[in-house]
Amino acid sequence: MITKQQISDILRGYNTDELTIATVCSHSSLQIFDGARKEGFRTIGICVGQPPRFYDAYPKAKPDEYIIVDSYQDMPSIAEELVRKNAIVIPHGSFVEYMGTKNFAEFPVPTFGNRAVLEWESDRDKERVWLESAGLHMPKQVEPEDIDGPVMVKYHGAKGGRGFFVAKTHEEFLRSVDENEKYTIQEFIVGTRYYLHFFYSPLKTEGYKLSNGTLEMLSMDRRVESNADEIFRLGSPNELENAGIVPTYVVTGNIPLVARESLLPLIFSIGEKVVEQSLKLFDGMIGPFCLETVFTDQLEIKVFEISARIVAGTNLFTSGSPYSDFVEPNLSTGKRIAQEIKLARSMDRLEEILS
Repeated sequence: MITKQQISDILRGYNTDELTIATVCSHSSLQIFDGARKEGFRTIGICVGQPPRFYDAYPKAKPDEYIIVDSYQDMPSIAEELVRKNAIVIPHGSFVEYMGTKNFAEFPVPTFGNRAVLEWESDRDKERVWLESAGLHMPKQVEPEDIDGPVMVKYHGAKGGRGFFVAKTHEEFLRSVDENEKYTIQEFIVGTRYYLHFFYSPLKTEGYKLSNGTLEMLSMDRRVESNADEIFRLGSPNELENAGIVPTYVVTGNIPLVARESLLPLIFSIGEKVVEQSLKLFDGMIGPFCLETVFTDQLEIKVFEISARIVAGTNLFTSGSPYSDFVEPNLSTGKRIAQEIKLARSMDRLEEILS
């Protein structure tokens, strides 16, 4: 992985008065470009082939310029051009998945956040060590031969739910699993899924204070998954199974949520624990992250995954959410990222939030 020192050396050649914000034209790019522009930054969209035409329909969120590559795996070839343009890269789920974790880890362009989190987030075994050592409640991990009730099987990496499946027996697991992929098996928790969108700032001193910096909870959502969210209109689980119809969990969209206000202390508590443990393990996450949870009928919160960057569920809140509006009207996560970069520049602390 590229070192902080190498990024610092690159950053010393930047004209910080002319910083640009760059990301891949996918996932949450509209709000990233919109938020950057609102905070006074120029923007660069990275795309394969011709620039997507839908940006023409959204002029306030259209990047100021495009850099075109033949494939996302070719992005290392544009690193020098991005550096010449004083670019700061904003990673999102599609960015990392398309580029590949190895290429992203070595990408020689200043990037918002701490790239060291990638090692802990992309490997589900290390992710479990992180979250459980933080004191969070997670679904039990199950060995294949011990499956005796509903479990969720997930492959490693950010795949938007693609390939995930539920199994109730060892035989069902063997019929569906791809042995060429790394996977983890978790007990299936019955409850309501909440995706909690946090933002950790090592720079701010006012707000919900941690040992260093502050924590914000900007919004929350639930994912719409195809075909799992509609399939049971066709019949009971047994009828579907007999008909050879299998639920799939590919994310196709998102629905906004708010939680009972009495749960906010617990929500902030689990966010705080994750950040504090990240500071101990790898010098901390920086910026947006999402805890993927299930709220049970006992009002417990089970955390089954973390995404340590901006997630697509925040796209619901480009003009603010019922929570971020209490921080600042019309505050999106994309805008909040730009604000953190702007604050770091004004404090001469850019190296602390870039890697």
